[in-house]
Amino acid sequence: MGQKNLKNHLHFHAAANIIKALKWCKVVESVEIAHGVAAPRRADPTRCAGKGAAAMTGEYQHTLDAKGRLFIPARLREELGDTFYLTVSDERCLRAYNAEGWQSFVDRIRMMPYVDRKKMRPFFACAAKCELDAQGRALLPQMLRDFAGLTKGVTVVGCDDHAELWDSAAWNEVRGGEISPEYIAAMMKELNF
Repeated sequence: MGQKNLKNHLHFHAAANIIKALKWCKVVESVEIAHGVAAPRRADPTRCAGKGAAAMTGEYQHTLDAKGRLFIPARLREELGDTFYLTVSDERCLRAYNAEGWQSFVDRIRMMPYVDRKKMRPFFACAAKCELDAQGRALLPQMLRDFAGLTKGVTVVGCDDHAELWDSAAWNEVRGGEISPEYIAAMMKELNF
């Protein structure tokens, strides 16, 4: 086999292996969905390759103004968009989702049996659609501020597909327990990461 034919042969097999891998990702995703292990994802071949939407990251300190408005950091505004969804969490904080993230959350819940969907009612009953004003601030509904204990100091934490809004004192306690080499090592070992 000549040099040129060998090169074409290798390119063909490399492309065939990529296609097989992408098909395998689709099969795994279908099985996960059928068994209720995972939510459906967009048909995005880059997701299996370890790429995807940019993760929300960072930690930002801000203050609620007298009207209950919070400045959303510019770096997170890029990910959240001008309109985002805010809801309760399983911790004493709020979760903020961009429109796409919220729709994925909703889609995943819609796949559940009705009995299980009812258990997710608090997420919808307490959800609010928030819009940024010209200064990059969002009005946080009083009910949600009360749930998370947000009165003045607020820490906004990027958390992959969403951001979390914490009372700064409460976040400092959580942060103190989670951001240590020992905790990180134990968590990585537990998750087999």
